[in-house]
Amino acid sequence: MAKPRRESGGDKALPQKGQPMEKAAAYRIRVDGEVAKNWADRLEDMRITTYRSDDGQVETMLEGRLRDQAALAGVLETLYELHLVVLSVECLEREHD
Repeated sequence: MAKPRRESGGDKALPQKGQPMEKAAAYRIRVDGEVAKNWADRLEDMRITTYRSDDGQVETMLEGRLRDQAALAGVLETLYELHLVVLSVECLEREHD
């Protein structure tokens, strides 16, 4: 029996059936903690913005266009290797035929 797909962040978070995975798309990824700007080259040159709340919490937002789903997987793998908790992944805009 197939496991149901878990979705977070709405329908835009996961590719829908029939949408090619090799298309470019713009993404916003939020992580708990700080990502140093010198990691941009390992993160597909995504724009790195760090936010600090008044209570000292730190969150980083990565935004940028990735060439395909493999590039997205590479960015997520790098964040995993850095031991950062991914809070959300949002597809902002997909390339169309």
